Amino acid sequence: MNNIKQDFTIKDLENISGIKAHTIRIWEKRYNLLEPQRTTTNIRYYSHKNLQKLLNVVLLNKNNYKISKIAKMSEEEILLQSREVAFSTAINDEAINAFKLSMLQFDKIMFNTTYDRLLHKKTFRDIFKEVFIPFLSHIGFLWQTETLLPAHEHFISNLIAQKIHINTENLQHGVSDSKKTYVLFLPENEIHDLGLLYLNYELVLRGHHTIYLGQSLPLDNLNYFFKNDRELCFITSLTIQPYDDKIASYFDEIESILEKTKHQFIAIGRKTSLIKDNTYKMDISFYDKVTDLLKVL
Repeated sequence: MNNIKQDFTIKDLENISGIKAHTIRIWEKRYNLLEPQRTTTNIRYYSHKNLQKLLNVVLLNKNNYKISKIAKMSEEEILLQSREVAFSTAINDEAINAFKLSMLQFDKIMFNTTYDRLLHKKTFRDIFKEVFIPFLSHIGFLWQTETLLPAHEHFISNLIAQKIHINTENLQHGVSDSKKTYVLFLPENEIHDLGLLYLNYELVLRGHHTIYLGQSLPLDNLNYFFKNDRELCFITSLTIQPYDDKIASYFDEIESILEKTKHQFIAIGRKTSLIKDNTYKMDISFYDKVTDLLKVL
């Protein structure tokens, strides 16, 4: 597959591992931990094997193994020791490293194997909060620094979304007696739905009735839901859309749709900081993150 990234710059290694390039060079020169190759113009580049070794070295180093001790280990010993550490105290770090590698290689089997191993020690909720959330946060950074292709982000996001869908579906065998219906959707042209998908899972887990409408919904579609007598709470998540200069008019439109109703509206995401001090006639709440909203539900 042409999109599989096989060669990495030292800046890529810094971004992915969290270890400064200067430190990586010291480890390389003093301890021969990595063996970079060079282009015809004498620029260092590193293999996927180098990246995997570096991630294992970082895992050990963060768990009180001195670099001088790690440097004396064979490749196999580093791998075995890092697995042992992962299974005891650092399973989250090891899993995040494995997810990074599975993403860079478009390796679905590695992703599922890592996820299944986590399930032996954690609930799905713990996995999402303790592993997926910090992992996705780091993915956002890697995308901004052009370490990743959009294809990498889409690949891993779709795999995580599948896990959320499966776990949500497993909950929906009972009948909810909730009087309120939560209607979840994203603004037009917004496709970043993992946070909203997980919120839907949490709402269903807590016995609430939800309608998940997903990505890119025109606001005039909300009028359809006024035809029934249920108490409604609309929830949207703002990651990219609407653009900063359009966000005020977006909420003006929401107000015009909801102001004559008693329905509630919740907006989540970093963009809410641009609008949360405005005054509205409708019942609207703003939260920076899904986890902040979950604390009050």
